[in-house]
Amino acid sequence: MIGFSNKFRDFPDYIIGITKEIWEDRGIATLHQYYAPDIVVRSPASIVVGNQGVIAATMATLAEFPDRVLLGEDVIWSGTPEAGMLSSHRIISQATHGGNGVYGAATGKKLQYRILADCHAKNNAIDDEWLIRDQTAIVRQLGWEPKAYAADLIEREGGRDACVRPLTPENDMAGPYKGRGNDNPWGAKLAETLTRIMGADMAAIPEVYDRACHLEYPGHVAAHGTAEADRFWMGLRASFPNAEFSIDHQIGMEDDNMPPRAAVRWSLWGKHDGWGMFGVPTGAMVYVLGCTHAEFGQLGGAEPQLRREYTLFDETSVWKQILLAGG
Repeated sequence: MIGFSNKFRDFPDYIIGITKEIWEDRGIATLHQYYAPDIVVRSPASIVVGNQGVIAATMATLAEFPDRVLLGEDVIWSGTPEAGMLSSHRIISQATHGGNGVYGAATGKKLQYRILADCHAKNNAIDDEWLIRDQTAIVRQLGWEPKAYAADLIEREGGRDACVRPLTPENDMAGPYKGRGNDNPWGAKLAETLTRIMGADMAAIPEVYDRACHLEYPGHVAAHGTAEADRFWMGLRASFPNAEFSIDHQIGMEDDNMPPRAAVRWSLWGKHDGWGMFGVPTGAMVYVLGCTHAEFGQLGGAEPQLRREYTLFDETSVWKQILLAGG
């Protein structure tokens, strides 16, 4: 890989390798090397600018979860080393809540939760990032519900006027990556399917998804079958029926010894004006940053269908926006 250290055999090895080096091997100082000085890291909860801010956040997380392990499930990527590469990688994190921090006083509870992150890298450094943790899984394993956690966090951060603002298009910052992914047909198929679903064409689910599909949703929820996919996506869209849906990035891949797969980063921006998974409509303006990974395949001579889906967005940040708006 031109411009990257030769200790990495390929881009997936770079992404998974530096993740382990930083977190598990305690190479926090390598963030000066692997993260650009002016990197923009967006999560639904906030925006962090610069590798000094990333280092501070990393140390705070490790102080709260000192034995954290990050297991790389997949890296779906596009681009070239010369122009820059965008990885959408999926991780299972295992950790013990052994220290005080943003999630409150240490409980000693063992957690497992998923992360989806899009990272742009060039010349051996990441300079743009979109990061989504399964906050619902974290807080529920610690004994909270997402809404209650969001309300408590607002107070601990100093109240409505002083607390950290969640990410929205109004406070987002532009980074160096301007790409939209690639034109691989599997990425296009996933993007089209999500667009149909968000356009109220729920018939897309039994059409595209396999009847025995495996689904992973916020809250570390594992579900199966098209009815569960319909329930999840209907509940989300029903909460924001008039919000603008956007496909912000899409990648499709076909690798040896792997099923065809895709990664799509998407967003919703609009009012909480419908009954759905977020309860009584409040009229609050809400931004939902989401990411979906999917694997496709076929049984026998059947048409290839979506067999595995992994979707994440941060419910606690949605609730925080609703509560800050007075909902």
